[in-house]
Amino acid sequence: MSSDSRFTDHARKEMDEEQLGCIKVEEVLQIIETGEIIEQYLDDTPYSSCLILGYTRSGRPLHLVCAPVSAEERLIVITTYQPDTNRWDPDLRRRKR
Repeated sequence: MSSDSRFTDHARKEMDEEQLGCIKVEEVLQIIETGEIIEQYLDDTPYSSCLILGYTRSGRPLHLVCAPVSAEERLIVITTYQPDTNRWDPDLRRRKR
């Protein structure tokens, strides 16, 4: 499904303005291919979505919130960011409490 990905305007803005350095489309595509779903948001509308954690080839951790749209064979990238270790546990899978 990653062969047909669409980036929302919000995702593009977040990629450009990421505090820890601009996120490139190539990096997002790497995460789509190799990342792991760590949370699911089944009640999101208009599509269910999920949070993916992955590492780029250079080892950069990224989180992506995506909505797979099976009927259209498309993946919508809603947002992406580099997780802040001050807000996430060391494994970057859970928010700190």
